[in-house]
Amino acid sequence: MLLAAVSAVVGCRTADVDGVTPVPQVLAFLPWLLAPTALALALSLLARWWTGLVWGVAVLGLLAWFIEPYGVTDDPGGRPVAGLRVLTANVEFGRATGSLLDAVRRDRPDLVFVTECEEGCRTVLAREAGADYPYRQGVPGTSSAGSLILSRHPLTPAATLPGSMGMPGAVADVDGHAVRLQLVHPEPPLPRQVSLWRRELGRVRDFAAGQRGPLVLAGDFNASQDHAAFRHILDTGLRDAARLVGKDRAPSWPARTTPAFGAQIDHVLVSADFSARTARFLTLTGTDHRALLVDITLHQRG
Repeated sequence: MLLAAVSAVVGCRTADVDGVTPVPQVLAFLPWLLAPTALALALSLLARWWTGLVWGVAVLGLLAWFIEPYGVTDDPGGRPVAGLRVLTANVEFGRATGSLLDAVRRDRPDLVFVTECEEGCRTVLAREAGADYPYRQGVPGTSSAGSLILSRHPLTPAATLPGSMGMPGAVADVDGHAVRLQLVHPEPPLPRQVSLWRRELGRVRDFAAGQRGPLVLAGDFNASQDHAAFRHILDTGLRDAARLVGKDRAPSWPARTTPAFGAQIDHVLVSADFSARTARFLTLTGTDHRALLVDITLHQRG
């Protein structure tokens, strides 16, 4: 039974699909399937069930293969032209707004992507951070629907990605270079809305595939590198900033309950125009997500 359950999940990962409930939910925690697989191997050995032993070794090998980081890691060839510090944070219905402000004042990011920023959150950020971040682009909303981009650099409004929760876009003028910004926050893959989750991530993928200039996507993707829908976004040519600096398996959720055994579902993705120098996951009070702070460098094309 252990081997059959794990094999169903690994089979979907091998086929590059997310399957149906409960596979998408379990895929987020793919590395931890090593534990039931190891137990199944031990029981097979004790029972001298050689078929189970071979089966378990095969599953273990596939898990080890898939745990390896996914995505491209090559550096841009052009000279550096601008540096950016980017922070993305899910403030859980605005409850972690105060803690986010502390992080912003301490780490001074150039761009801040805030998901689940309802009206109270927007008001507080405008009042307390408006002087340092005079440029803002957002989608108003209650509960988890509101989102906001804060910037030290001038912003020009861009199209909002359609979705159940706000996903605003903008173009930042970074030292004379136009950088397309897109906040990402699809619905989570709850049992009755897996199709919606897959469809909204598909829109993100289509958007990324249509971009040609420097691009930064950041937010709560509600997906990890073990989800096919997320890998398809990376397959458009984007790089995961945390992956570039070796933090691809650092968990970002659920930070409140099982921080050491979570999944990385909060990301900063960049086009091939960028390299990454550092990535840090920050603990914020009031939310079940860890914030992600990255330092990236824009390079000249060609």
